[in-house]
Amino acid sequence: MSKKYSSSTYFILILVIVLHAFAYSGESRRPFACDPANPGTRNLQFCKASLPIHVRVQDLIGRLTLQEKIRLLVNNAASVERLGVNGYEWWSEALHGISNTGPGVKFGDAFPGATSFPQVITTAASFNTSLWQEIGRVVSDEGRAMYNGGAAGLTFWSPNVNILRDPRWGRCQETPGEDPHLVAQYAVSYVKGLQGGSDSGNTGRLKVAACCKHYTAYDLDDWNGFDRYHFNAKVSKQDLEDTYNVPFKACVVEGNVASVMCSYNQINGKPSCADPTLLRDTIRAQWHLNGYIVSDCDSVGVLFYQQHYTRFPEDAAAATIKAGLDLDCGPFLAIHTEQAVRTGKVSELEIKYALANTITVQMRLGMFDGPSGPYANLGPRDVCTPAHQQLALQAAREGLVLLKNIGRALPLSPQRHRTVAVIGPNSDATVAMIGNYAGVPCGYISPLQGIARYARTVHQYGCMGVTCPGNQQFGLAEVAARHADATVLVMGLDQSIEAEARDRVSLLLPRYQQELISRVAMASRGPVVLVLMSGGPIDVTFAKNDPRVSAILWAGYPGQAGGAAIADVLFGTANPVSDTLIGVGLIRIRAA
Repeated sequence: MSKKYSSSTYFILILVIVLHAFAYSGESRRPFACDPANPGTRNLQFCKASLPIHVRVQDLIGRLTLQEKIRLLVNNAASVERLGVNGYEWWSEALHGISNTGPGVKFGDAFPGATSFPQVITTAASFNTSLWQEIGRVVSDEGRAMYNGGAAGLTFWSPNVNILRDPRWGRCQETPGEDPHLVAQYAVSYVKGLQGGSDSGNTGRLKVAACCKHYTAYDLDDWNGFDRYHFNAKVSKQDLEDTYNVPFKACVVEGNVASVMCSYNQINGKPSCADPTLLRDTIRAQWHLNGYIVSDCDSVGVLFYQQHYTRFPEDAAAATIKAGLDLDCGPFLAIHTEQAVRTGKVSELEIKYALANTITVQMRLGMFDGPSGPYANLGPRDVCTPAHQQLALQAAREGLVLLKNIGRALPLSPQRHRTVAVIGPNSDATVAMIGNYAGVPCGYISPLQGIARYARTVHQYGCMGVTCPGNQQFGLAEVAARHADATVLVMGLDQSIEAEARDRVSLLLPRYQQELISRVAMASRGPVVLVLMSGGPIDVTFAKNDPRVSAILWAGYPGQAGGAAIADVLFGTANPVSDTLIGVGLIRIRAA
């Protein structure tokens, strides 16, 4: 993921992917269960696809021992060999493309990469619900293809629909923003795209199973002595109803999502994953979730070991299952649930209820129908296709936001601006463009490479990384700007500044970045365009008020084709969103 690719290398990589696709010889994953070649299981009732799913689920559960049931309560569910059921890894991720964050996805061999779309905060800025759903559809195509090839699961723990309430949060980039309505609309669109649209209703089959996370009131990771494992969010009932729970309710009621993930934090003194009011009474009883509730990874252990919510571990296991948790991302329930049953703290019937929810989702995915199915033909040829990569470019173009443009500095002209100085720590960014929860992209087009398609470039980083610890390279950057027809400064943040478990303490640009911008702007002989990469807000008041900075463009983390999209907007091939059209809210906060 750390490699940078030239234009020629990029096309070579695509050629390699295509050759891999044609070399693929068909399905490489053996059937998860109900293999028609297994005479001992193919006639069992749970293997008969003609029967109603609930009948098949109850038949399977009725054949399991207590120990077998318990080993199915965790993400790395064990096999039940005597019944022909293989082990399954529930944890796969697909926030903005197939991600290798979880253990369920493995890149390599026939699947060297997958289409990496812009980070969610960027795509959300397009305000285009049909785009969001189409991205979900493409991601699910690639997810199914990778599952067929044994390289991914079918349960993707995405999207993140938390409300962005604190601009310092390191996970701002993963969310659609701070507006509950917008987040809800994004959630519904993306979930429908992933799961198969109208076919994924409460009784329908699933293409893949989405998961809306992290429920609820979660927007702090590690800040000023507080971390997500100990944080207690004090939230009024009205704020919970009107703000935090809006996208989760939409996920379940409108999107028919297959899963909801509870969060690490406590809400008003009670861990989310052990709160029956939040899980059993709200998600299940009020919103009528037809699916499973999963913990954030190790959060059942966290509520025992870090939050000391119960005295004994079996009490923690019992509390979460009784509250409505169906699946533990982590080993805790596999270790401690049997003791909870033996001591009467949770019943085997309650475990059966949990398994009914998870196995029903697997049945809806067709995992018990043998090797056949409507998506069995998807393979490597359906990953990183030209159409998918074009959609990634389109999404990046639509997500870019124009914050300033004085004197019609933009668009630049290839005739008037034949030489462009491209300066800044993100000027030749590759990995930084895809943000977090990303996988291995099909390839990269950096801002420098994108601009080079329109004009001759003179390149200087100006800073040693986005932390920009010194000004030693400023002189070379000033010289480049002085001798170019236009200057593009590509600045901002990356995962070393904002990420999961890494909240910010300031909204300013890191260290010497502001000085670099001001000095280059003063030296430049042509228009100066500031391009910002970030997931969270940045205070660029100084640049807004500096008449030498002609234009400001926010790019977020624009994905694998981000550099091409930035260049297309700079030279007028594509039109960006404008903050003057959007008004207050999601975008204006970025101009701070």
